[in-house]
Amino acid sequence: MMPFGLKIAIINRAFRKKLDEKASALGLTSVQLRVLGSISRLEASGEAEIHQNDLEQIEHVTHPAMTKLLQRLESKGFVQCVPSAKDRRYKKVTCTERSSGIYKMIIAQDEEVFSDLCRNLTEEQKQTFTRLADMILKNIDAE
Repeated sequence: MMPFGLKIAIINRAFRKKLDEKASALGLTSVQLRVLGSISRLEASGEAEIHQNDLEQIEHVTHPAMTKLLQRLESKGFVQCVPSAKDRRYKKVTCTERSSGIYKMIIAQDEEVFSDLCRNLTEEQKQTFTRLADMILKNIDAE
């Protein structure tokens, strides 16, 4: 029997590969697109200021990793990092006009890839899978 961790790793690689194919049309990787989507989604929800540490928590990545991601996104013209008006120790991260609202496209692509990978599952099984994944994520966040 295949270990559970290996199953998750294979699913993650397959999902990322399909998203990478879609992201490459924009000149991005799936990870860059996911971070860009988080920024776009937070802006759309009315978040006043988005800081790098907010994104690190959302994406579960280290400070150096997020720094590199944001630098790449900024050099490609997708985000802008400026000193925060509220706290000069932080940089405010915003989408540029080029990427504003991109979260809607990302959600659609994510749903398309999920549907493709789950094509043999019933709608009820997909909902159960999503609900269980949400529960596991809550456990991870509680650690």
